[in-house]
Amino acid sequence: MMRANRNEQTRPESARLQSGQQELIERIQRIVRTDGRVEPLPGLGLNRSTTPGEPLHSVYDPVFCVIAQGSKEVILGSERYRYDAAHYLIVTANLPVAAHVVEASPAVPYLSLTLKLDPVLVSSVMVEAGEAASMQRASVRAINVSPLDTDLLDAVVRLVRVAESPDEAPFMAPLILREIIYRLLVGEQCDRLRYIAVQNGHSHHIARAIEWFRREFDQPLPIEQVAQELGMSVSSFHHHFKAATAMSPLQFQKRLRLQEARRLMLGEALDAASAAYRVGYDDASHFSREYKSLFGVPPMRDVQRLREAALTVEITH
Repeated sequence: MMRANRNEQTRPESARLQSGQQELIERIQRIVRTDGRVEPLPGLGLNRSTTPGEPLHSVYDPVFCVIAQGSKEVILGSERYRYDAAHYLIVTANLPVAAHVVEASPAVPYLSLTLKLDPVLVSSVMVEAGEAASMQRASVRAINVSPLDTDLLDAVVRLVRVAESPDEAPFMAPLILREIIYRLLVGEQCDRLRYIAVQNGHSHHIARAIEWFRREFDQPLPIEQVAQELGMSVSSFHHHFKAATAMSPLQFQKRLRLQEARRLMLGEALDAASAAYRVGYDDASHFSREYKSLFGVPPMRDVQRLREAALTVEITH
């Protein structure tokens, strides 16, 4: 008898979840009619792709990601995070990652939503919800995947719904944004979300270090100085930095340098040696070895491959 009651409670939730997912699919398809990205509201990105892709390297800002259809994989260091329409991904620090669409086709395109997480807004909701007192000092990995529940999906669908209503969006969108953050705060990713707004403890220190590394990635890495300024020992800094980012500080800096070098060669037509020098390498051969280790091929061959792939996409479309 107890089992029957549990099934009766589960059925309506399952129906709500399926209904919400279907509406999200329909609305994203209506807004994003061709492959690419559209931003109907500040900080809200809607994405569509009809083909799986190769891993693209970039730096993720703090963001909340939901997939309406298809699946995607995000790679941080040696760790992989795959998610689909039944899960959401949250990133709470600026992390250099590689990401690619895994499942997509012209008949069933990959459709997704990304929402930037504003630290000021997160802090405000935390205080109003009475969550500030429960902030933890322990370090947590600044990225993870969790199951998407019905209430959170419902808020996401309503946000996309008001994005199609310019008259309502200025009034309704901020309210729905606060609801989404609240539901993340009371969900299983609560400690990870608090990472964005915490004002003491290791999370705040590591966030400051990440920001310094992003700003000064082309400079020598003064680990002892950074640790001292953060009031941490070198070993403690290494431990908590790797706990949050899945990389050592040196690996983190290397990833930022190589991604920026790739951008310079592709976007500004620099040769490998010039790009290497611009991002802080003194030895071009050392740069080439590390570049090949990350991207799979030497620098100029990689850039040529990317340009040819981009040209093929333009011709196809």
